Amino acid sequence: MAPASPRRLPAFHTMYQALSRRDAAYEGVFFTCVKTTGIFCRPTCRAKRPKEENVAFAPTVTEALHGGFRPCRLCRPMDSVRPVPVLVEKLRHAAEAAADGRVTDKDLVDMGVEPSTARRQFRAYHGMTFHAYQRARRMGLALREVRAGRSVIAVQLARGYESTSGFRAAFTRVFGVPPRGARAGACLLAQRIGTPLGTMLALADDVGLRLLEFVDRRGLERELAGLRRRLKCAIVPGNSPVLEATARQLAAYFAGTALTFDLPLAPVGTDFQQRVWAELGRIPPGHTRSYAQMAARLGIPRAPRAIGRANGSNMLALVIPCHRVIHADGSLCGYAGGIWRKQRLLDHERQATARLAAG
Repeated sequence: MAPASPRRLPAFHTMYQALSRRDAAYEGVFFTCVKTTGIFCRPTCRAKRPKEENVAFAPTVTEALHGGFRPCRLCRPMDSVRPVPVLVEKLRHAAEAAADGRVTDKDLVDMGVEPSTARRQFRAYHGMTFHAYQRARRMGLALREVRAGRSVIAVQLARGYESTSGFRAAFTRVFGVPPRGARAGACLLAQRIGTPLGTMLALADDVGLRLLEFVDRRGLERELAGLRRRLKCAIVPGNSPVLEATARQLAAYFAGTALTFDLPLAPVGTDFQQRVWAELGRIPPGHTRSYAQMAARLGIPRAPRAIGRANGSNMLALVIPCHRVIHADGSLCGYAGGIWRKQRLLDHERQATARLAAG
């Protein structure tokens, strides 16, 4: 599997200023690596601010660890859920409350929010501007309404498009077909879900859950592009019963009250991959198997490497538990979400299984 493209960091001065004011908008954007102590921290860490010449910045936990730094015991950058900034939450609620799903710069000013601040904080958290989020969300709502049989002109006006040609062009750019041709069109709805091990991205359509990954997973962008191509669909922010159930069951999983999932799954893969993923689903929580054991169970004892490749192609983390596969000697093998995360998941399942068994 080819590595994902490196993520670009803001300018050093920008990050150091954010560190100095403990700006929560930069949570997850960078980690502070302190050369004199050998630790790395979140931007909001309450520890004494290090001198500028003693600081380096890393875009991910993995890169900080590869740099030889260990996690800070005060802010626990590998353990904490990245908090949603108050302003970002306020902006999302405003978009949902708006009749046409659109919040203008004038609306922001009326709310007492500086538009440039809204853009910066929203982009820092979501990776897209607030206006881009709104456009994607409005298009997702428009597609849903068109597919439900509502007239195109009614959808156009409801979503705040005064120009028919403008609405048609915007719709076609996103979905590849004009509104009238989208009755049977496909759309993947995307939802970010916070967990104790980091934010996850969930994608679902009318068939079921298509993707559930940690947002810092290696190759996530390639997976999203592959889903768009194979399903011939767009990916837009939104919610659905499947995504709501996913969030609830993830919360129960991490609380240790339920370690299995009951969700409609719709993984995209070859027949062989589907066989491997089905076998992964048979590994009980708190247990592990080796690639060789997996191959033997599937009746192909000489194919552990093929099993490993199919394992690495799984796009439904946790619900199809590829983290439960280890080396034959008991050591941990690669995990796209990070070896540290794999260890935490296995420890969590063993402890929770013991608690549940004890009543």
